[in-house]
Amino acid sequence: MSKYLDRAKELRAITEVHYNCAQSVIVPFAKDAGITEEAAMKVAVNFGSGMKMASVCGAITGGLMVLGLFGVDDAGAVGEYYGKLKERHEGFLNCGDLLRINKEKGQEKKPHCDGMVYECVELVEEILKSRNKL
Repeated sequence: MSKYLDRAKELRAITEVHYNCAQSVIVPFAKDAGITEEAAMKVAVNFGSGMKMASVCGAITGGLMVLGLFGVDDAGAVGEYYGKLKERHEGFLNCGDLLRINKEKGQEKKPHCDGMVYECVELVEEILKSRNKL
């Protein structure tokens, strides 16, 4: 288990404040990226629910934000990130599509979204470690 994944799980368990999927991915990395958790929350506030319009999944965009904060913005890293997520999710990256497929499988929304957050945190951490950023 990693400290980033542990923190993401803590955030997703909080019910008093809603941490959207993007916030739940970026906040665990904030301190190590050199920003406050408050700043991370503000940056990611409009990226939950697929940019609030069922577009690209908030967990996925949160992961892109983290990669950017650590200076990982090359096409190879971003392509690796997208590629692995597409492999795992039938080629889909949009929140609306991911939730539709999840519902068709008879699964609940919250566990699905939590799973996307955890998956993106782990994948981002893996990419950052492979590039000696963590």
